[in-house]
Amino acid sequence: MAVTDMTIVYVEDDPLSRQVMQLTAEHVLHIENLVIFDDSTDIVARIRSLEKRPGIIFLDVQVSPYDGFEMVKMIRQGPDLREVKGVAITASVVSAVEKLRASGFDGMINKPINPMTLLDLIERIIRGEQIWESEYKE
Repeated sequence: MAVTDMTIVYVEDDPLSRQVMQLTAEHVLHIENLVIFDDSTDIVARIRSLEKRPGIIFLDVQVSPYDGFEMVKMIRQGPDLREVKGVAITASVVSAVEKLRASGFDGMINKPINPMTLLDLIERIIRGEQIWESEYKE
């Protein structure tokens, strides 16, 4: 499935970060099925209520009421969501990588999001490659 055809979920409490992702998805990546949640309340139920199961879920690590670590754990517990790629979006870089890996994330993308590399990163993650953007080289 092409990235432009899949449902992508982004959980982010910062309005500017949500706007950047929305504009990047629409105008740079031409992704039509981006769902943005501004908090993590009832995250698993909200994901399950979507018309299509997402292919990838971007989780802000510092969001409430559940942080990214708690959300990825909840998502991994559901057999219907276990295979969905979970990617941390964070301003914390190198120090967080090992903790993110151990928590079950499939990758990490640094804030601010770089629209020029985002599609490549998403495609590689969907193919099963673990991406830790601090290690990413163009």
